[in-house]
Amino acid sequence: MTAQHVVLVTAATGNVGPHAVAHLLEAGARVRALVLPDDPNAGRLPDGVEICHGDLGDPDSLDAALEGVDGVFLMWPFFSLPVDTAPAVLKKIEATARRVAFVSSVGVHIGLEPVDNNCHAYIEQLLERTTLEWTFLRTTGFHCNAMGFVQQIRTGDVVRYPYGAATRTSVHEADLAAVGAKALTSAGHAHKKYLVTGPEELSQAAQLRIIGEVTGRELSWQDIEHGAARQAMVDSGWPPSYADGALDYFATLTKEPEVGSNVVEEVTGKPARTFRSWALEHADAFR
Repeated sequence: MTAQHVVLVTAATGNVGPHAVAHLLEAGARVRALVLPDDPNAGRLPDGVEICHGDLGDPDSLDAALEGVDGVFLMWPFFSLPVDTAPAVLKKIEATARRVAFVSSVGVHIGLEPVDNNCHAYIEQLLERTTLEWTFLRTTGFHCNAMGFVQQIRTGDVVRYPYGAATRTSVHEADLAAVGAKALTSAGHAHKKYLVTGPEELSQAAQLRIIGEVTGRELSWQDIEHGAARQAMVDSGWPPSYADGALDYFATLTKEPEVGSNVVEEVTGKPARTFRSWALEHADAFR
């Protein structure tokens, strides 16, 4: 891909978006970032990106951002935006772009997430019906999910959360972004359904121990009961169906570890980063 080609990154100021922008710029792409007009996190984006104001909830607002694009790094903010506008958004993308890298979920990969849940599986199905060269990035948890422990760690030595024994293959968000950037800037990734994971199996409690080691703290995990955890998640804004799905999935991961893959290294040529490397990068956030 040359610098004349254009890639649009949606949800550009979240946990993955800035990494996607950086990798695409490094690959020589001209990058546009889709940003809400009042987004307070626009400063997270690296230099060299073109800011385009628009909203996936308003398909007509995307026209300028999509003009002349070659590819789209697509993340759908399911927690804050229903998928009602997804068909219209994909129709607009199909009219101008050639490639889409869609950040999907391990839940689709293992058959846990149904299409009628109106989440990742639904958008995958919509993309499969288009003429686009789509690539699905079916990710497990992000390393940055551990940021959910920050407040408890800053104020004490115990993290209270459900299913500490749940063993995941979480991926560094920058590695996920790197796979997506490759899919959008090189050949051979059309219609691939990639399971994108980290290189290791770690329980949530083991992640906490690593955070303690890199910050010089003795931290401990205390499980909280499923029902209490569900209520807390719903109270904090989780849709009830999402809370149920997440907790049920975590319960299964206490019995059998999450699936894993070598996709990061196979696609990017670099080994996936460990959780410890992520914790070292973000240690100050936990102090």
